[in-house]
Amino acid sequence: MTDLPGIVVTGASGRMGQMLIETVQASERARLIGVLERSDHAWIGKDIGEAMGGAPVGIFVSDDPLETISKAHAVLDFTAPTATVEFAALAAQARCVHVIGTTGLANDDLSKISAAGRHATIIRAGNMSLGVNLLVQLTKKVAAALDEDYDIEVIEAHHNKKVDAPSGTALMLGQAAADGRGILLEQNADRGRDGITGARKPGHIGFTAIRGGDIVGEHDVMFATEGERIILRHVASDRAVFARGALKAALWGQGRKPGEYDMLDVLGLNEN
Repeated sequence: MTDLPGIVVTGASGRMGQMLIETVQASERARLIGVLERSDHAWIGKDIGEAMGGAPVGIFVSDDPLETISKAHAVLDFTAPTATVEFAALAAQARCVHVIGTTGLANDDLSKISAAGRHATIIRAGNMSLGVNLLVQLTKKVAAALDEDYDIEVIEAHHNKKVDAPSGTALMLGQAAADGRGILLEQNADRGRDGITGARKPGHIGFTAIRGGDIVGEHDVMFATEGERIILRHVASDRAVFARGALKAALWGQGRKPGEYDMLDVLGLNEN
């Protein structure tokens, strides 16, 4: 049992944090060795099993990432940009795998994560599910096959607690469409419409974000032209698909060279 990779989960009290913890505990290929929360959280010092409403498991919620990550083979991190950048530096020091599902990362955050990737194996993706990563590949291929007569719109829906928009997955899909068309997404994205915006610019990739209720995640990529629409769709009804993907990534990363990877690498779908 002790020779299994030791996993640390950050943001233990969050929806994804708890799902990650349950997924690791249920796995026969990894073991949970630590969980982290911010220093002012009510769970600090509590047994994570009891904090989550179950039986004690002998692992206590910590606010000391340096000590906790130093013992890890992998860190599963679906938190916030500032925290993720800190965890990336600590994962680099520990030479462990850092699986990042955090979204809303700015260019400066990504630069710091890339620097950490010189010493750590970093696997980062806006979405960890197999289905979404297949959708990314399909989006790229369809965008490459169709010309600018087809407008591209990425439509995403999430629960009402999600803080960033467009979602990381929507941006992955938008990037795939841009790559397929051979254009730069940042120069051809419509990320907000309000008021008299004028006609849609040919070739631009639009984003629409819906927030409500307990929607786990729904993503459509619509290619629309005169007389027809092509819609590629993925619907997630259970966060477990993301947690299973994150654990798969952590296990895949064991023994890999330092560097930055994504779920296409993990799933063997990367065409590069």
